[in-house]
Amino acid sequence: MSVKQPKISVILPFYNAENTISRAIKSILGQTFTDFECILIDNNSTDNSSTIAQAFVDGDCRFKLIKETRQGVMFASNKGWENCKGEFIARMDSDDFSHPERLEMQLEFLNNNSDYGAVGTLVKHISHSDFTGGMARFVDWSNSLITFDDIYYNRFIELPIVNPTAVWRRKVATENGMYLHGDFPEDYEMWLRWLDNGVKIGKINKVLLDWYDSDTRISRTDSIYSDKSFYKIKTYYLAKWLKEHNPHHPKVAIWGASKISRRRAKLLEEHDIEICCYIDTKNNKRQLDLEVYYFKDIPSPDKIFVLTYIKQIEAREQTKVFLSKKGFTEGSNFLLVS
Repeated sequence: MSVKQPKISVILPFYNAENTISRAIKSILGQTFTDFECILIDNNSTDNSSTIAQAFVDGDCRFKLIKETRQGVMFASNKGWENCKGEFIARMDSDDFSHPERLEMQLEFLNNNSDYGAVGTLVKHISHSDFTGGMARFVDWSNSLITFDDIYYNRFIELPIVNPTAVWRRKVATENGMYLHGDFPEDYEMWLRWLDNGVKIGKINKVLLDWYDSDTRISRTDSIYSDKSFYKIKTYYLAKWLKEHNPHHPKVAIWGASKISRRRAKLLEEHDIEICCYIDTKNNKRQLDLEVYYFKDIPSPDKIFVLTYIKQIEAREQTKVFLSKKGFTEGSNFLLVS
């Protein structure tokens, strides 16, 4: 007798999460969409996490508990992928909470949009301390990216969707691969790779996940999430994109003449991208080895392709508005990078 395959497989890795894992699993148990399996992956926990997880497995056959001895959420998530059977794959973290209608709404989106390979959701940021303001700003920015174009053109700033909100088609992971191990943020690399391969990604315009932040979250403590690692991997995929879409390839103009902006942009030279000039918001003509334009005097769109290396969100948006008024089109004559 054949066993019916679940429609959705939820991959939920955990490590020493005894204080939060019950809340996370219960949020999956409480989904309005019930045709799922939930793969719980114990990644060498030394607390009571596994015992708590096992209790759910004993009470509901849709939950399965496996182990991954190689340390790291990437290894654990891939272990879940290797053991899941669903047509659609959902990610979930052990310290977060999925709203009841999350899976139902994401599945409905993918069923109604056959050209999309994956879909995320908006999130509510929940912090336990006063030292997570940066993450709150990131969430506000991420939540502002709804359409595919939003996600596509802003992916070189930061991760355009919150990883544990994602649901994707099995064939997308089969064709494009899952998380890779390396000296880079593995979730960010996967989404950059999928977008580079033409996977269309959307987002439900509703908060469907509570994203619990902490000072010990892996994105704060692991070196693969350092600023250097982010810029290294984003520059690799940015250079690939520029070779295909920049009409002035290999030349680019860098908006941002500060030392830190120049250092980040210089990584492009390792991928045969040539910086032709800098654009500065200060009209004091910095003495650099390349020409520096005061931003009001920049050449026309048919002369340069602009990459903006601006960290502050408000300043970045002001730059986008300015370039648009000057006749530049996002994706054709300029791109926001940071």
